[in-house]
Amino acid sequence: MSDVFEIVDKDLMGRIGRLYTPHGVVETPTVMPVINPNLRLIEPAELKKYGAQMLITNSYIIYRTERLKQAALEGGLHKLLGFDGPIMTDSGSFQLSVYGSVEIDNPGIVSFERDIGTDIGVPLDIPTPPDVPYGQAREELETTLARMAEAKSYAGKMLLAGPVQGSTFLDLREEAARRAYETGFDVYPLGAVVPLMESYRYADLVDIIVHSKMGLRPDAAVHLFGAGHPMMLALAVALGCDLFDSAAYALYAKDGRYMTVDGTYHIGRLQHLPCACPVCTAHSARAIAEADETTRTRLLAEHNLYATFAEIRLIKQSILDGDLMELVERRCRAHPRMLSGLKRMMDYAPYIEKFDRASKSTFFYLGPESARRPEVLRHNRLLQNLTVTGNALITTRKDTDTAGFDHVFGVRMPFGVFPEELNETYPVGHSETISDFGPEARDLTLGHVLSFIRSRPGAAFTFACDRKWESSVLEEIAKVAQVKKLY
Repeated sequence: MSDVFEIVDKDLMGRIGRLYTPHGVVETPTVMPVINPNLRLIEPAELKKYGAQMLITNSYIIYRTERLKQAALEGGLHKLLGFDGPIMTDSGSFQLSVYGSVEIDNPGIVSFERDIGTDIGVPLDIPTPPDVPYGQAREELETTLARMAEAKSYAGKMLLAGPVQGSTFLDLREEAARRAYETGFDVYPLGAVVPLMESYRYADLVDIIVHSKMGLRPDAAVHLFGAGHPMMLALAVALGCDLFDSAAYALYAKDGRYMTVDGTYHIGRLQHLPCACPVCTAHSARAIAEADETTRTRLLAEHNLYATFAEIRLIKQSILDGDLMELVERRCRAHPRMLSGLKRMMDYAPYIEKFDRASKSTFFYLGPESARRPEVLRHNRLLQNLTVTGNALITTRKDTDTAGFDHVFGVRMPFGVFPEELNETYPVGHSETISDFGPEARDLTLGHVLSFIRSRPGAAFTFACDRKWESSVLEEIAKVAQVKKLY
């Protein structure tokens, strides 16, 4: 059981939590802006006004820059950056992945992180990229796990992160997460996923997040390394990620890019700013585009931060309201590759259902993926506990004569069969759907109806259908021997 992370609310696998650090409590989910100690586009002390509670910087860069190193050792990391909140430091693993080596070993960098007052330190793990040979991924994972265990001897009172590696091999990710949790860390970053996000491989990213979560326990605080674009935050939170770090706000700004939850625009192509943040209400798109490079970059970075933390606040409210799934579905329709991530997420609905809230406000059908939501699976799983004998009526009509039946069931897309006693309860009775369902949702609903009938051979079913149910549906149901009358 974690003694630094507390879960206070949840929806799907997403949760609102409290992460306790030496420099204060952080409410998750949240994004940690990345600070380059040599290039401060926005001073760390200013970042709180945008919504930042916590920062992340690179301890290896500080170590390699003599003036920064001495200042950090003498006055501490927080004084160096001018930020009094929690700070996480990366260890130089990025430089290791780019250059193949770094000028410090694992005990040395962990000890340095400890000595400069880092709140959460990271061992010198090996970020194995996607699609490498399995043998390489296994070998590098074993090195990472050994370094993680070694780091505990040097961390002192500093909180320590246990990176979960394993490339794109899901068995390795799950094993790495399980072994890291058994060793015991305070935060569990999922590493080496930036190449997947850069190439829009969101389905693969979903696989990695879920299988890593399968190896962890629910009380583990999960950090998705390198994820900071607001477009994908809702999906990642719904899968159980709590912390994110973003250099995108600055990198995109330097490239003239304007971030939104629906994607990214180049400021030179915008005539209108689709945002009400202080930057966008005080400037026109043209004014920002025509500003000098320093001013333009600064304004875009500020907007990108405002947009990022506005999305974080909306995600938190969605968790509290129990409608995070609707937010995820809306966001994932912003890009075809994001939609592939949503579809892959629904492949894990049986697993997600174990963590999802049993009761919410209203179920909104937003597309065929909604028919595969955890609530639909839970409804049909619980329906298996219902014993049905005698004469039973299944009806899609409101004017059906129910006299003489021992049981009366309705049918509602996309849930399938439901007892009439549940007509006013969540999710069946608290759902907003459409009359014109596509073939995928219709087939799934039909499957639920047929499964319900076939699993109860001791009952005699009558089916009453309205015009919304096509003849093909009636023909399928007619094949079930227990249905003795159709009208």
